[in-house]
Amino acid sequence: MNPAEAYILNQTEPYQSILLYLQSTIERMIPDVQLKFKWNIPCFYCEGSPICFLNAVVKKGYVDVGFWNSAHFTKYLDQLVSDNRKVVRSLRYRSLEEIDNELLIAVLQEAYSLRMKGFYKKK
Repeated sequence: MNPAEAYILNQTEPYQSILLYLQSTIERMIPDVQLKFKWNIPCFYCEGSPICFLNAVVKKGYVDVGFWNSAHFTKYLDQLVSDNRKVVRSLRYRSLEEIDNELLIAVLQEAYSLRMKGFYKKK
């Protein structure tokens, strides 16, 4: 078992169930995605480019699906949380029931389509 999988399986509920569901959705929706363990969290890469990361923020009671390239997003910006972060935006879930599958898939597709754009938007 790799460290990213261990991170997910070692979480308490409801975080473990949320993370497992998100992992399965990401792996199903993004071709050839690779699960890596970077910065002590599970990160998903495709063709060497980061797509998203998963972070269980237990102290605050949610799981973040963070997108590094969200500076390039044009859709769903009102659904993404920036939390005073300059570039990264995320979808945030406190329970499995909160997950809007259509929105999650649409944001993953946008992140995948923009995977080569990089972290910052050049002005």
